[in-house]
Amino acid sequence: MDDGVENLAAHDDEAPHRPDPATEPGFDLGDAPAPAKPAAATGYQVLARKYRPTVFEDLVGQEAMVRTLRNAFETDRVAHAFMLTGVRGVGKTTTARILARALNYEKPGVDKPTIHMEDGPGIHCDAIMESRHVDVMEMDAASRTGIDDIREIIDSVRYLPVSARYKVYIIDEVHMLSKQAFNGLLKTLEEPPAHVKFIFATTEIRKVPVTVLSRCQRFDLRRLSVDELSGLLAKVSKQEHVEAEDAALKLIARAADGSARDSLSLLDRAIAHGENVVREADVRDMLGLADRARIFDLFDLLMKGDIGGALTELRAQYDVGADPAVVLSDLAELTHWLTRLKLVEGAADDVAMSETERRRGAEMAKALPIRVLARAWQMLLKGLTEVQASARPIAAAEMVLVRLAYVADGPGPEELLEQLKGSGGTGGPAPSRGAAPPSDGPRAQLRAVSSLRTEPRPAPMQAAPALVLSSIEDVLKLLAERREVKLKGILEAGVRVVSFEAGRIEISPLEGTPATVASELSDALSKATGARWLVSIARGAVAPAPTLREQAKSREEAAKDRAKEDPLVKAALALFPGAEIVDVREPGLELPQGEEIMPADPDDPGIDPDAFAAEYDNREPDA
Repeated sequence: MDDGVENLAAHDDEAPHRPDPATEPGFDLGDAPAPAKPAAATGYQVLARKYRPTVFEDLVGQEAMVRTLRNAFETDRVAHAFMLTGVRGVGKTTTARILARALNYEKPGVDKPTIHMEDGPGIHCDAIMESRHVDVMEMDAASRTGIDDIREIIDSVRYLPVSARYKVYIIDEVHMLSKQAFNGLLKTLEEPPAHVKFIFATTEIRKVPVTVLSRCQRFDLRRLSVDELSGLLAKVSKQEHVEAEDAALKLIARAADGSARDSLSLLDRAIAHGENVVREADVRDMLGLADRARIFDLFDLLMKGDIGGALTELRAQYDVGADPAVVLSDLAELTHWLTRLKLVEGAADDVAMSETERRRGAEMAKALPIRVLARAWQMLLKGLTEVQASARPIAAAEMVLVRLAYVADGPGPEELLEQLKGSGGTGGPAPSRGAAPPSDGPRAQLRAVSSLRTEPRPAPMQAAPALVLSSIEDVLKLLAERREVKLKGILEAGVRVVSFEAGRIEISPLEGTPATVASELSDALSKATGARWLVSIARGAVAPAPTLREQAKSREEAAKDRAKEDPLVKAALALFPGAEIVDVREPGLELPQGEEIMPADPDDPGIDPDAFAAEYDNREPDA
């Protein structure tokens, strides 16, 4: 990596030295050629490169790091390795070059590292900032990740720098290095030669091994605020002689999401889009943003439950170029800001909002409870993912707004729970703010959460009286009515009922019965009755007892046996040889008025089979 270095290397590798120009014959600093400058660049240079900072004072929003470095340089406590981390576009690589320039700053009267470089570039500054200095080597770890690349650094650190004060190795995206490469760098990173400095930059600090982090002085470059970015954009616009509206610059700063490079790139686009004039309307059109005031209107319609108006407003924004995903993102951002207005003092002083927006936001935040804002936030985040993955984003966005409008002002789970508690667990609600009439149940409340809904709603049904189950047979009947076939079958044949009382059942599962039968039965009964049912598993030995199905079979056989003793049934069986009693039903139907069932006479000899047969043969055709 260091071509032309060996002629200056010491013969003794353990004590390297560099020739002293003052003692070498025929060597004059005045005769040394100045570093070659590249030919003037042709073509347009983008703003992100043209206005890249060259001194620490130009860095925006990194005052804490600059103060630490200033004190370190002034007290000669400069570390041998630095770790710069932060989101994309905050200036990690630029800061690394400025730091390398400060370490190697040389000009008449300056003979040590300094961060005070306002007097103009030194001998090495231009070459360092243009990434062409022989002693400041930049390596992209995303493309050079292996141990062989690190071995080149390890082999070259023992050689003195060619012309600068320090050899500086800048490794960008250092988290991309392999495990072997990190391990190979550890020893050199911990005890490097005095003439070597390392500067690492990464956006994924958590992927860097802690053994590397512990050997570096870490600086977290913070994300830039909207105010800082808009100030930077205004300064650049003025230097470029471009007329720019403040609202347009704030839109660009908000879209850049804390990145100075992204904001300058967007400004470049906006200047080209607006023909050297940056207007708010043009920026919205370029970014696919909706009008901020219309976002407030859309959110207001949703919170009122006006579904028709909300869908109409969304379509109107979509027709003028707004991206559905961006609209939902703006709604989520507005929800977050309104929540901060309710909880954080001074949140209304956000410079990114206009005076009208701050006043309107304060009114909305005052009217909306936290539970509504929190629920809207969750639904918008989930809906945003759906829109981004949908083949028809506008349709997905409309469905998200429908869901949001329907539950905007509905009662939360905690309110429904309180209503159930207040009604004694019978399903009837307790009186509360915005609740339905006392005759409505919680389901009716959810159907009538807003009086402002444009869709007509059916009249709520009267709540049914509480269901009372007095026996296990009632439980089986209820499960059959609710079509809980599987659970009914398990209860009949898979468990033994040890005890039963209102609200409590104790069972003993047979071998092979699912372990979840108790919880499933408890949930089913609680939902069906509106009251709490506790279903427990019997502990210890349980006396053998037939299952419900076995008991029903025994009762059926007993009923058949009793039926066989009936004189009429005997006559029928005698008349039809081979006939069997298949089922015995006791409907308990009332007889027509005037008819009675005469009690059986013990002395009655019974029905004569011959007489019964004669009567059967002489019956009417339709009998």
